[in-house]
Amino acid sequence: MTNVLREAQIERNTKETQIKLTLNLDGTGKAAVDTGCGFLNHMLELMSAHGCFDLNVCCRGDVAVDYHHTTEDVAITLGEAFSKALLDKRGITRYGQQLLPMDEALVLVAVDISGRSYLGYQADIPAGKVGDFDTELAEEFMQALCRTAGFTLHIRKLAGHNAHHIIEAMFKGLGRSLRQAVAVDAQNAWHIPSTKGVI
Repeated sequence: MTNVLREAQIERNTKETQIKLTLNLDGTGKAAVDTGCGFLNHMLELMSAHGCFDLNVCCRGDVAVDYHHTTEDVAITLGEAFSKALLDKRGITRYGQQLLPMDEALVLVAVDISGRSYLGYQADIPAGKVGDFDTELAEEFMQALCRTAGFTLHIRKLAGHNAHHIIEAMFKGLGRSLRQAVAVDAQNAWHIPSTKGVI
């Protein structure tokens, strides 16, 4: 398991977005992100840094309309990359969780790389926008990621009133949780972490 390259390169082209994305699960947290949305770039860079994933994303989307298609399609592409890079999920720890403070905000993130797509999202965000980014798109991103990656993901805001801090805590917590979940379990490096024998 330790000699296997856990990397993926995905291209996704629709009438709304054109995306090129590369992901290395065993990187150092380097990111080069250009989605056309500054706030989304920042969140992906934070996720990459805290997950120790190397991530390159280039997206050209219909941002003149809004950031909805760009946010959702980047998440779909990232989910596909995680699914591809994880291969048959042999040797992974599978579960990860993080209780992450960001100033006055406190967010719980827990992930199971289960093969079953589910998002439990309990995070009211007081403001409708951070800059020109619609805050409801944070949930859209997480939903699209879960759907294509096959993650079970729970996000709960326990405290916070600053929209930027709340969403930032989500993405940092996601990175940290996924870092735990994709890590190789040295004692079970050649086993699939399920009694079914498959995920």
